[in-house]
Amino acid sequence: MLIESFVDEKLGNSSYLVASELTRQAVVIDPERDIDRYVRVADGLGLRLTHTLDSHLHADFVSGARELAAQYGVLIGASAEARLAFDHLPLQARDELSLGDLKIQVVATPGHTPEHISFAVVPEKAPAPAAIFTGGALIVGGAARTDLLGHHLTGPLTHLLYETIHELLRYPDDVAVYPTHGAGSFCNAPASTDRVTTIGRERQSNPLAFAESEKEFAEWALANLPSYPTYFAYLRAVNQLGPTILNGLPILEPLSPRVVRERMAQGILVVDTRAPREFASGHIPNAYGIPLGAPLVTWAGWVIPFRAPLILVGENANAREKAVRQLIRIGYDDLRGYLDGGMAAWENEGLPVTRVPLMSVADLHGARERGDSTRVLDVRQDSEWQAGHLPHAMHVEGGRLPAIELPMPNAEPIVVHCAHGDRSTVATSILERRGFGNVRLLDGGFSAWQAAGYPVTREG
Repeated sequence: MLIESFVDEKLGNSSYLVASELTRQAVVIDPERDIDRYVRVADGLGLRLTHTLDSHLHADFVSGARELAAQYGVLIGASAEARLAFDHLPLQARDELSLGDLKIQVVATPGHTPEHISFAVVPEKAPAPAAIFTGGALIVGGAARTDLLGHHLTGPLTHLLYETIHELLRYPDDVAVYPTHGAGSFCNAPASTDRVTTIGRERQSNPLAFAESEKEFAEWALANLPSYPTYFAYLRAVNQLGPTILNGLPILEPLSPRVVRERMAQGILVVDTRAPREFASGHIPNAYGIPLGAPLVTWAGWVIPFRAPLILVGENANAREKAVRQLIRIGYDDLRGYLDGGMAAWENEGLPVTRVPLMSVADLHGARERGDSTRVLDVRQDSEWQAGHLPHAMHVEGGRLPAIELPMPNAEPIVVHCAHGDRSTVATSILERRGFGNVRLLDGGFSAWQAAGYPVTREG
């Protein structure tokens, strides 16, 4: 058996190419939408793709299954209970697919979602699987969350997950476990940073395996779950109905500054993916500032209306390609072009530019020592805030800024920070779009404040 892992660090997920070394037949499990990566590796290894398999209806990324089927003629396999609205093999528990000397057995593993299945790979004549691909049913040190489909389903899904975990842990200790969700995924309950594990390791170390009752299991499974991006509300339906087939990465049209300005007047949104300092030094008024490393794939889906038409501003062609990959992975397909010549071209045309002043942690500390009451807005996640924050700061998670009522007038001075600068760049652009005109960015964020030894308050 040959296994190639494809890790998306920004979404926190893994997808897999699984093949028989003897027959050279291969499947792709839980593919993302930019499928050229899988095809390139398969071709390089001399493999023939026969199937693409989805473990569940994903909420955090658009499945690449239809792209693989449309471009390479592979068969799509998915849970019969997913009720996909396009051609596929509806799979049920105990169904089998053959790669010649390898069998792929379908295992019902509901919990993270109702229709969830896993894929156990059994070598010829072996008494047990060598590996199982568990999607979100069993991950390293935990399981994927059960609350994404609404409060009314959280209890029933957690009950199903309880049964699923105990069924999976009956496999032999040496069975390798390859989850889709991993560290960094908002689909996760608390978990290890490792991406691959074994049944034996999980039986010995996974807190969910130690629960002495279903009630205790539910307490573990539902503890410390973070907020998650708003685009999650849309992608399950997108994956069920069938994502638009792109037939490759979209090629963006270069747009002159004047055309970009005209398109903005028509309601097209601009996304500036440059680094925080570049965005702060000058950007198109009312552009969303979402650095590639924020990551764009998370924050675009958190703060930009789903499927909004977009124009990109980036540093170069390589950065634009990375931005396109991130955006199509979460269903933001309506990409109308990019600013030709970047911000230099925009400024050369004499078009308006917005700048965000940077404030050093030393200057902020000094101003506070002198009694300056400038409001400090911390846009990190709740868990980060609780672990330590600037005294007397205000806290609003960045993803909530587009909708939440803010308790200050638009003209009030605000210094925004996150841990380093990526998320606070997103936040400053949201505040600008909401009419806050006196915003500064804390250079280096909370990390710089803490490194300087300035006071930190901790909750509890």
